[in-house]
Amino acid sequence: MVTIRKARQDDAGLLAEIGLRAWRKAMVTVGETAEMIGNARDAFTRFTAEGWITITVVEKSGVPVGWAAREDLDETITDFWIDPAYQGSGLGSALLMAVEEDMLRQGFSTAKLQTHAMNAEAVKFFEKKGYSVNWLTMTYNPKLDLDVQTIGLSKQLAAIEPAGYGQEF
Repeated sequence: MVTIRKARQDDAGLLAEIGLRAWRKAMVTVGETAEMIGNARDAFTRFTAEGWITITVVEKSGVPVGWAAREDLDETITDFWIDPAYQGSGLGSALLMAVEEDMLRQGFSTAKLQTHAMNAEAVKFFEKKGYSVNWLTMTYNPKLDLDVQTIGLSKQLAAIEPAGYGQEF
């Protein structure tokens, strides 16, 4: 059984480990060092402990297997991590749909996110879910202490009402 729920403070350690496992898989194409892994572990541990209120969790049979976050509770999905053992099983799709529905309920008509450009699996997943590439840039990632080619994607969640006066024909 699949359940989507808001994170609880006591989920932090488990969510950090899920995030780190998924991050390591995504970083294979970039290359990783022991220092990068340490920085990532620290970042996941800190974020899940302090930012748990912004996290939505997907569970399979009562066990968390992935999570997404919107750090500023706006239209930007800042984190999206599915444990590699569960990728491709539809859990990411269920989680993304729930996050998008939350955004719509909160009045956002567009969802945005970014990932590193060589994360082909993630880019393909989001494009399959209706996201389009908006930009590509090289940015410094302080969590990794590394310049990373980054890709931005977005998806229109709701129809944009035409602005104007008078009657439409």
